[in-house]
Amino acid sequence: MTTPPSVTSRRLRIGIAGCGAISRNHLEAFRSVDDAEIIGVCDIDPARARATAQDWGIPNAVDTVAALLALDLDIVSVCTPHPTHEDVVLQAAAAGVHVLCEKPIAVELESADRMVKACDDAGVQLGVLFQRRFWPAAQRIRAAIADGTLGRPIIGQCSVMLHRGHEYYSRDTWRGTWANDGGGVLMTQAIHYIDLLQWFMGDVAEVYGRINTYKHGDHIEVEDSAAAVITFTSGAMATLEASTAVSPSLGVQVRITGETGASASLTEFPEGSDGRVDLWAVEGKVTTEPAYPAGVEPNVDLATINGQLIPHHAAQVRDFVRAIREGHDPAVTGRDATRALQILLAVYESSRTGSPVRFTPLPEGTRPLTQVGA
Repeated sequence: MTTPPSVTSRRLRIGIAGCGAISRNHLEAFRSVDDAEIIGVCDIDPARARATAQDWGIPNAVDTVAALLALDLDIVSVCTPHPTHEDVVLQAAAAGVHVLCEKPIAVELESADRMVKACDDAGVQLGVLFQRRFWPAAQRIRAAIADGTLGRPIIGQCSVMLHRGHEYYSRDTWRGTWANDGGGVLMTQAIHYIDLLQWFMGDVAEVYGRINTYKHGDHIEVEDSAAAVITFTSGAMATLEASTAVSPSLGVQVRITGETGASASLTEFPEGSDGRVDLWAVEGKVTTEPAYPAGVEPNVDLATINGQLIPHHAAQVRDFVRAIREGHDPAVTGRDATRALQILLAVYESSRTGSPVRFTPLPEGTRPLTQVGA
């Protein structure tokens, strides 16, 4: 991608679409970039847009994406509900504006594909927020795979065991609905760690999974719990478990074992804190840290979780701005984000049909899963 000369010689003009809770992270992150300025915010609730603009000293508050894009933006940051991402991204691409979109990229693969194609055709970048890739711990494990310390992953585990009370789902009318949220724990919470798992382990060949709603059935349509077995094109395998029915929260763990026999484990506890490597088992030596530090409150407020992630949002925003300035892809592209979406949608499909979902032929020597009872 060739960057227009004008973009390299002036401050980038930023617009924020959506003024809900997560917009704070985007506002703070872009404020940390010296050569960018937030010039407008947009929300379907004009009063909320005006209040956000006033609180943050932003000159323009509008109630349509078209009006926001008309402010001569360089980048629009998308903080709207999941199913609305496509509409915002397609409008931005048509206007020649780069896009940094909150996860998930979309709630349907076809939608994600249209978004990626529209941005490719328009010559604009599409980045998606997976800020946990910017944890030093995640970078360390990724480097250990690349440099041979772990080597090619052969076994993985992803455990996302979190607490959400009923009040979390009743906070907004769109929460916990298939039409407006797109899914439950997999779509809203676990997708971050599904992204890390596939970033570490590679492309997926097969997914076999189940979903259920154990705790929040009177409050939501979607799943609060899920489990899956994932086979990768390399022949590696991983398990996935995720739930918001846990009390207290047990946090998140992603563990990788490589072909060298070495293993590393990344833990996020409490939720929202920086992930850390709590197990490093390399060359016959095992280094550990407590997975659950003493005296730490396991269940934290959502605003606290989001707030603690702001430094990593900022790191990804700076990477995205640098990509625009230098004319190359950002660290997490729309295509990257589609891989995580593909996995979780396959869990939904497998649960619905009772059969594994296969994307590519299984590696030679891999025994395929069969339908239960077959």
